[in-house]
Amino acid sequence: MTSIAEARQKLIDAGLVLEHQNHGDMTRGHVSIRVPGEPGLFFMKPHSIGFDEITEENILTFNIEGELVAGTARPHSERFIHSEIFRARPDVNAVIHTHPIHTTAFIATGRKMRALNQGGAIFSGHLPVFKDTIDLIRTKAMGAAVAQCLGQEHAVLMHSHGVAMAAETLEAAVVLCVMLEEAARIQLLAEPIGFDDFAFPADDVEKLRHNLTRVDQFEVNFNYLVRKAKRARGA
Repeated sequence: MTSIAEARQKLIDAGLVLEHQNHGDMTRGHVSIRVPGEPGLFFMKPHSIGFDEITEENILTFNIEGELVAGTARPHSERFIHSEIFRARPDVNAVIHTHPIHTTAFIATGRKMRALNQGGAIFSGHLPVFKDTIDLIRTKAMGAAVAQCLGQEHAVLMHSHGVAMAAETLEAAVVLCVMLEEAARIQLLAEPIGFDDFAFPADDVEKLRHNLTRVDQFEVNFNYLVRKAKRARGA
């Protein structure tokens, strides 16, 4: 079981990876993880800093109502994305909200994700789109609407806004964010040229999706992304 210290370090590492993988939008994105042993509490990145500036000192703790219970930094107004997904999904232990360029552009096309690469195989047929508002998700009711649109999937696309990603582990949530952005980029590159008629059978795609979403796959790739981000920082 992950300890509290390990969970907080994972939050810091997740921020480094998300920034390095171009999920940063100045200070606007956020990431959270449930407090181990306390499912009604979660640690979260604070407002006014970038993903790569999360530290032990500025991590905030919230309850399931989105109320700040520990920490002195400014909280994100969109914390209700996190609290309401945690409320609706007991299986979810990590939530990420970012504004990645290719994913956001892909949402605007109105197209369905195709299995053009491994990320596409994971998300093809599994990408609901939230269209209730372009505004920030600043109330429990709005957060609940995002959670309802997410349903039992990993990701919900937020039209003209970004993506909310939910997973059993923070490692999975981060890796899935990276894979979704890459899948969106590949599809945006391919679409202007045009697709051929070839498609693998649905059973093949589902088998690949299953293999790519194993716990060990997420852990190995998250650890690699952390090492890569730290090398880039000269750490």
